[in-house]
Amino acid sequence: MSTPPGPGRGVRPPGRGVRVPGGGVRVPGGGVRVAGGWFRLPERWLRAPRRTVRLRLTAVYGVLFLLLGAALLGITYLLVSEELPSTPGKAGPATSVQSGSAMVFHTVSGSCHLTANPLAPPSQIQSQAQRCLTEQRAAELNQLLTKSGVALAIMTVVSVGLGWLVAGRMLGKLRTITAAARSVSASSLHARLALDGPDDELKELGDTFDGLLARLEGAFGAQRQFVANASHELRTPLARQRTLIEVALADPEPSVASLREVCKRVLVTGEQQERLIEALLTLARSQRGLDRREAVDLTAIADGVMRARWPEAEQRGLTVTTGLHPAVALGDAPLAERLVTNLVDNAIRHNVPRGAVEVGTAVWAGHAVVSVFSTGPVIPPDQVDRLFQPFHRGAPRDRTGGRDGLGLGLSIVAAIAEAHGAWLQAHALPGGGLGLRVGFPLAPSAPFSLPVLATSSAQ
Repeated sequence: MSTPPGPGRGVRPPGRGVRVPGGGVRVPGGGVRVAGGWFRLPERWLRAPRRTVRLRLTAVYGVLFLLLGAALLGITYLLVSEELPSTPGKAGPATSVQSGSAMVFHTVSGSCHLTANPLAPPSQIQSQAQRCLTEQRAAELNQLLTKSGVALAIMTVVSVGLGWLVAGRMLGKLRTITAAARSVSASSLHARLALDGPDDELKELGDTFDGLLARLEGAFGAQRQFVANASHELRTPLARQRTLIEVALADPEPSVASLREVCKRVLVTGEQQERLIEALLTLARSQRGLDRREAVDLTAIADGVMRARWPEAEQRGLTVTTGLHPAVALGDAPLAERLVTNLVDNAIRHNVPRGAVEVGTAVWAGHAVVSVFSTGPVIPPDQVDRLFQPFHRGAPRDRTGGRDGLGLGLSIVAAIAEAHGAWLQAHALPGGGLGLRVGFPLAPSAPFSLPVLATSSAQ
């Protein structure tokens, strides 16, 4: 039969303990046995403090104050030691040293008294006075050093505490930014810090973080819109193909001619899908950026594109004018060719009967510029920026899915220009139509040409 624990007896925790002063026992788990039971220390007391910026700033403040205080103490010690007398002649008022007479010597502080024997020789009296003065001088300097050291230690502790408070107050904005960064997700990009206070580095960091959130919100919104539009654009030809095939299969006695017609329509729909996928790949490649840069002759590219599109322009009855001056840009040749091709295609396919198209290249303001001006329908000035959004087509052809465009031409132009670090200007022409200019970075060895851009009646 077991005996229940009585006073002074109990269940001992596992592990060997270490006896501590005062009769307690410390165990490895952080517990201490004291009179009356076991007490477990909080784990945060046993952990080493985390090396935070606040802790490092506090340490820096304390060390700097201690070093400056020690330097001030040393300077004070030297100045005081220079002022204290080191010989009896500088000690203060004293009787003259005469043989056969009594002489009493007092220092300025009055703490050292020396009574000389009347029969003592003057040299002995002088030696005794020097020894007394030296002891007094050392005592005063030691007292100064001790009291100043105690004051320095107290003020160092105070400075550490004040440094901890000041660092915490100064880093409050940083903690706010850190908490906001931890809580950021795709659904909370609309939140902003909107820090107030003085215009210092921390407020600048907060404003930069708000700008980053705004750009991320815009990018996520554009991506969601792009995915929705792309899925719609890809779903339309697939549904058309499915409908054509189902209609052909539903005919109990299809003829060869009807089957051939269905196959031709399916092929046309497949070509539309291929062009759309190719445009999406080009857009994705442009938004990814450039892997390498080389000299690109915009004049040769524009000339080649115009020669390839000349038959289509003649078929539509358009007047084509070129003003090609030497312009060598720094970038990617295939992407630059795609940009010029999209600009020319947009000018030709979105024109009016017997309209005009003008293409020019030149060096202007330190950039290799390609410009395309064309007549066309009247575009409201506030609608020009929308033309560069993916899958946006100008009215009245918005989202018709016609073969004349996929709604990605100018979006690809904007993405390629951004990838090259080029500027893009677009404005609606007063009589209808659109004017576009793209300024590429100039190649280092590019020749200089006069700042003359193509002009025509369309402009």
